[in-house]
Amino acid sequence: MTPSQQTELEAAAFRRLVSHFQNHTNVQNIDLMITADFCRNCLAKWVVAAAGENGIEMDYEQAREMIYGMPYSEWKEKFQIDATPEQLAAYDAKKKREL
Repeated sequence: MTPSQQTELEAAAFRRLVSHFQNHTNVQNIDLMITADFCRNCLAKWVVAAAGENGIEMDYEQAREMIYGMPYSEWKEKFQIDATPEQLAAYDAKKKREL
């Protein structure tokens, strides 16, 4: 496999991951953080970092719109629910284990 082919495969997998997140709005970011240690916002931050490393101007809100498929404020209003006490406890426990 050439480096170009690898980049194309990685880009296709990334697009599929983003599409998967956009189509599974029932999956909350806190659940992602608890189970996978990253969420949609993390992915947006990684996009901003990659843009900067490649001399491309992109701010966090632009990256979040790319990941969420809409402005974050709109996604949050439509799909985000308050974290349950159980979710918050699981997240706090995970953070303590990482220290």
